Amino acid sequence: METLSVGDSLKQLRETRGLTLSEVSARIKYSAIQLGYLEADDWARLPDGVPLRGLVRNYARFLDGDVDAVLRLLDQAVGPTRPQPTVTALGARRALQQADMNPKGEPAHRTWAWLLLLLVLFGVVGVYAVNRGWVPEQWLVFDWLKALRP
Repeated sequence: METLSVGDSLKQLRETRGLTLSEVSARIKYSAIQLGYLEADDWARLPDGVPLRGLVRNYARFLDGDVDAVLRLLDQAVGPTRPQPTVTALGARRALQQADMNPKGEPAHRTWAWLLLLLVLFGVVGVYAVNRGWVPEQWLVFDWLKALRP
């Protein structure tokens, strides 16, 4: 018994349901041209890796096919398409430490210290301005602010 290719399997499922490439394209948001390349197993005209896997998964899912079986056929046809881990277990701690650094290499908490310092400075200047009478009376909406006036 001959095994069908990825494209043949998807095309057979689509035709069984009486759908055109345009109808499928409108529903799963991939172009009819891409779907045609997929059904023709024209891998050179399709994206590699994870995007190709997503296209095949969405197409098979829409057609109510066996998604895992179609993805196995895909991996046999083009090689592994699963996402590769980006951080190894040993490098995970270092990657997390680098994520806590700002672009200049300083720890991110220093940014908060500067922000807090500026906030305190503005508060002191505001209290001084109220105490000197530089702020109009109608701006002082809280009684404790009015109490700061001489």
